[in-house]
Amino acid sequence: MPKSLNSKLVAGTMFWGQWGKELSTQEMSDLISFFFENGVSTFDHADIYGGYTMEAAFGQAFSRSSLQRGQVQFISKCGIQYISENRPNEVIHYDTSKAYIIASAEASLKHLKTDYLDALLIHRPSPLMHPEDVMSAAEDLKKSGKILNFGVSNFSSSHMELMMSEGLIDINQIEFSVVQHEALFDGTLDKLLQHKIIPMAWGPLRSYFNLEDVAKKQRLKKQISELSTKYNSSEDQLLLAWILNHPSKIHPIIGTTKKDRIQSAIRALSIKLSTEDWFKILVASQGHDVP
Repeated sequence: MPKSLNSKLVAGTMFWGQWGKELSTQEMSDLISFFFENGVSTFDHADIYGGYTMEAAFGQAFSRSSLQRGQVQFISKCGIQYISENRPNEVIHYDTSKAYIIASAEASLKHLKTDYLDALLIHRPSPLMHPEDVMSAAEDLKKSGKILNFGVSNFSSSHMELMMSEGLIDINQIEFSVVQHEALFDGTLDKLLQHKIIPMAWGPLRSYFNLEDVAKKQRLKKQISELSTKYNSSEDQLLLAWILNHPSKIHPIIGTTKKDRIQSAIRALSIKLSTEDWFKILVASQGHDVP
């Protein structure tokens, strides 16, 4: 049985550094403390963020904070070989070999200035991945105390079955939102519930606010506007509440660095949608009634 995540919402660090806000070390340190003070103590990373620079920037910032390592959780992902100044790659590709997974985990530990990761995830499934290699790396990392939990990211139901033929998966981080909800129907969330695997959701708001399908956006905005009055809540809070109300107990990853939006997201935890209202949002997204 995997350990639970400390906080229902997870702080995503992807846009804190070179790929987004370019926060200073002190700004990052302040943001880490702000998240913690508001009940968010799990931080999501990936080795590639910021072109392989974000983990080290976060590690420096965390060392400036007054928090102790045991008060927070660090999750990281590996496997994508990205093109950047820090990697001589000619094409973006995936490497899920045992040697690469272990080396990536050890690099993350060094950059984050920690002795262990609360969880390490394989960032995306590779057509060349072998479950024995992947799960052997996970077992070695667990035995050495370098990771506490092992998981995957963007893995379908069949990909999870492949990995579970050789060992346990603790987490699957998937894209999931009011707009991107295929996991409801393709077996992914069913598999997570069945095997008590922790689901994390990336992009819980982004796909809605960036939605280019005008008709779909209008349907959703109309429905959410009506429910906002009923629940005395904002648009983003209802979008998160819809995810949080799923029985698999999904942990949304919030990528904002704005303090007012962080606090707004946290208030979504107290919204309990009725079953009919949950389905009203789903129907608005799909554009048709359920069968």
